[in-house]
Amino acid sequence: MSLADEELRSTGLVVLTAGFGSRFDPSVRKLLAEIHGRPMVTWVLNAVAEVPAAAHFVVTQDAAIQELLPRNFIELRNPRPQDGLASSLAIALDKATAVGLDAVTVGLGDQPFIPKEAWQRVAATRTSGVAIATYAGVRANPVKLRSAVFGLLERRGDVGARSIFDRVEAVEVPCPGDPFDVDTRDDLEQARAVERNQNGDCQRIHSPGWSRSSVGDSDGS
Repeated sequence: MSLADEELRSTGLVVLTAGFGSRFDPSVRKLLAEIHGRPMVTWVLNAVAEVPAAAHFVVTQDAAIQELLPRNFIELRNPRPQDGLASSLAIALDKATAVGLDAVTVGLGDQPFIPKEAWQRVAATRTSGVAIATYAGVRANPVKLRSAVFGLLERRGDVGARSIFDRVEAVEVPCPGDPFDVDTRDDLEQARAVERNQNGDCQRIHSPGWSRSSVGDSDGS
């Protein structure tokens, strides 16, 4: 077994979807807004589901996306989503610890252009601290967290993994795709303007104004 396979077999994948999407149109549930005929969040979930990791988790605030989950996903409910992204991340880390995982790789439900290859590259990277996806040299999601750093993270608020990047080993992982995140109605219209490739994947070309949210500064829904 290769080192990459060993990493995947001990790493859980986590999609955070429990935020309130406060910058989006309040009359619409953002993660259910359609892009190319599918709810936005399904682009993320389906990409993650194809990565052969030890476990697949999604953190939610209610049952809104329950029927959209691929079979291999375990839903983790955040009873206090108002406590911020850190509270959702803490729930995932507690579950990972409970089931004996050595690491988790975490991303957001509102970044539909991050492909499975990016998730797999980050999850398969060996690090004693964190591994961070980069796109054209810019850090973004997903982010891998070794279990040794779980205790360094806040459990409330909207400061996530970014807060420890300069305190632990941080390995950058060049990835394909685009971490554009859909925060506003205008972002959604940009996302809907992309084209699909022959495999049905959404493809977006980087622009000077592309968004660069990471697990450290976005609510993921």
